[in-house]
Amino acid sequence: MFEGLTDTFEGIFGRLSRKGKLSEADVDEALREIRLALLEADVNVRVVKALRNRIKERAVGEEVHNSLNPAQQVVKIVNEELTQSLGGESFTLKYNPKPPTVVMMAGLQGSGKTTTSAKLAKWFKAQGRNPLLVGADLQRPAAVQQLQTLGEQIGVPVFSDPSNPIEVARKSIEEAKATGRDVVIIDTAGRLAIDEALMEEVRQIAQATVPDYIFLVVDAMTGNDAVTVAESFNTSLELDGVILTKLDGDARGGAALSVKEVVGKPIAFAATGEKLDALEIFHPDRMASRILGMGDVLSLIEKAEQAFEKDEAEAAAQAMMEGRFTFDDFLDQMQQLKKMGSLSSLIGMLPGIPKEVRNMEIDDKEIGKVEAIIHSMTAAERMEPKLIDSSRKKRIAKGSGTDQVQVDNLVNQFDEMQKMMKKLGGMGTKKAKRNKKGKGSKGKGGGRVTPKGGAAQLPGSSRVTPKGTKARKSPLMLPGMDRVADIVEDD
Repeated sequence: MFEGLTDTFEGIFGRLSRKGKLSEADVDEALREIRLALLEADVNVRVVKALRNRIKERAVGEEVHNSLNPAQQVVKIVNEELTQSLGGESFTLKYNPKPPTVVMMAGLQGSGKTTTSAKLAKWFKAQGRNPLLVGADLQRPAAVQQLQTLGEQIGVPVFSDPSNPIEVARKSIEEAKATGRDVVIIDTAGRLAIDEALMEEVRQIAQATVPDYIFLVVDAMTGNDAVTVAESFNTSLELDGVILTKLDGDARGGAALSVKEVVGKPIAFAATGEKLDALEIFHPDRMASRILGMGDVLSLIEKAEQAFEKDEAEAAAQAMMEGRFTFDDFLDQMQQLKKMGSLSSLIGMLPGIPKEVRNMEIDDKEIGKVEAIIHSMTAAERMEPKLIDSSRKKRIAKGSGTDQVQVDNLVNQFDEMQKMMKKLGGMGTKKAKRNKKGKGSKGKGGGRVTPKGGAAQLPGSSRVTPKGTKARKSPLMLPGMDRVADIVEDD
């Protein structure tokens, strides 16, 4: 969503870093570009003006002029002020000491409110809570049925009846107490536009249930309109926070940068995908780092911790270093990687990635091809890839719906990876043995094996690369990742 902003910021900071000392004119030029970039991203005008003034006040003062690296100091200032605009601190949710904790969901129709209610229920369940979903949207056809379907997928019960929304919401609190549910999530009705009937209904539901939290669900792709919607709802309801949906979309992202400063309410959660587990606490500092092209390593680590079992990861690493890493192990690691999200989103979290790679659409189906190739192998072939000869490759290609070249590439690259990992593991073993020998053995041992000034060669091998040039190994990559490797090499 923030690709355009990120590219602009990287260009600005790149030009600043080439200047030894920054003048006030340099700072003014950079601020002008930042202002234009924010306005193009559909950030609210008031927010752009306030952000620019705060950055200028700090950037033209002693804080920058007395620093050893002025350009880096400007980046630090922009990062801190951008974090402040996004909300400053992450949202902290506290539970009612007398259960249930009641959460009311509000928003316009089409913002993703019902799906977000299910995502939030799954998030609460992951925190060890027992949520209850409440279908109080009796206006939209099949809204309750949609919520029931989603509830079945995540293993959370859904309460509703055909009476009226206020009565359904009131009864749901009694149902939660009777069934031992400690969190109640009420999915209210929406409209295509804000009207008095909608506001009156959500006000009455709030009065009947006295919710601990009222979250407004807004579509991040609506840009500045999302801020207008949030202001209207906050006037009637006194919101506790905002949940942004479709944050993984290709819109300009102005809503995320405007909500907190205009409405005064924090972004509590962000939906980053269509899957029901694609909801996470919104971290302003991490989002600011991603906007500035610095990556988001903390979120990447958290995703890895959720996807990978510690013992399994350690066992896989040990097997890899000892050269016992098989296609079965490789398949397990790939399936764990898929749990972390799309390859594009994971690459976007890595710091220092070239923008050509970061903005590239990587088809996750390529991983599916690799999985299909491995699944088409026999158990013996997965354990011992050297068994795979030409006829077996032909059979595997036919079984996986790929061609023999793709199978051959995967087998060769896996073989290279095994050799490389075994070599790295062996280096650690040799170092440990050398340390045990002590100083007494220094200087003893064999003589020169390689001719002076020459390179070691295998018996019977001849020179392939021209004299004076260095052999270049092909990078290890999955099928379909060749474009990414080429861009990284060129960069």
